[in-house]
Amino acid sequence: MSPGTVKSLEPASRPDPSSESCLAVRDVLTRVGDKWSVQVVGSLGEGPLRFSDLKRAIEGISQRMLTLTVRGLERDGLVTRTVHPTVPPRVEYALTPLGRTLLEPVTVLGQWAVQHRAEIQASRGSYDARPQPAPFTVIGKK
Repeated sequence: MSPGTVKSLEPASRPDPSSESCLAVRDVLTRVGDKWSVQVVGSLGEGPLRFSDLKRAIEGISQRMLTLTVRGLERDGLVTRTVHPTVPPRVEYALTPLGRTLLEPVTVLGQWAVQHRAEIQASRGSYDARPQPAPFTVIGKK
């Protein structure tokens, strides 16, 4: 199998959703699957940034959301927060060695998203134009 090729799993070989490997994937996707974490990781890929520089690099993120995002990434060991003893204090954020290992899969995901964006948007448009089914009701229940 060549690099970048994903092998399809036969139904019998698919892991149980409650298995350790599935739980690990779910944990990671919970962190990096939000709106901002991947952008923070990507921004820090070039090197450490101060909070204000990081905020400037990520269009549309609020100060509160950036704070919550870097705290979560720090908690998961992907980002370090360094307070330099200056007046006023200077705080920098950087990727940890673990965080740096996330750059390649994030880049590949980004390339996939760009490559397939038009297809996804067209599919959304088709779906949204379809008549929507009636709300689900259970017959015989009151």
